Amino acid sequence: MSSFQTGFRIFRESTAAGDDFKQAVANALAGEYDKEEFRAKLDEITQSAPCVVFTWKQSPFSKKAIKALDVAGAEIKNVRLDDPWSEGNPLRAELGKLTGRTSVPSIWIGGEYVGGFDAGVSDEKPGILDMAFKGTLLPKLEEAGALK
Repeated sequence: MSSFQTGFRIFRESTAAGDDFKQAVANALAGEYDKEEFRAKLDEITQSAPCVVFTWKQSPFSKKAIKALDVAGAEIKNVRLDDPWSEGNPLRAELGKLTGRTSVPSIWIGGEYVGGFDAGVSDEKPGILDMAFKGTLLPKLEEAGALK
């Protein structure tokens, strides 16, 4: 079976299982992979530094997040999902399953998902822009030991 056929099959299976369009696309791009292995790798990465940011090199929001965290004085671990794609696509699919968002950046402080740059999944995980405006970003970074 070609990679296109495999991806299309995975996309159909994902949508049939109730995944939204973006998650189904992430699953299709990831292809066949060991889900337990990549979930464990994701857990290991998110716990490996006080502030972990999953990015793509050409993503404008990833660039904004890196810059904002630098201005805030955070020391970050930047995990590029596009280098190589073969490792990043399965991680992106698992990030989506874990957080409800497949977009980048995906920002983790103290091992906890806090959203992206300007959006998140809830009031508790609103993204770092909202956190900065609400005055909760710096205390969260400090509590995690992520400030330089």
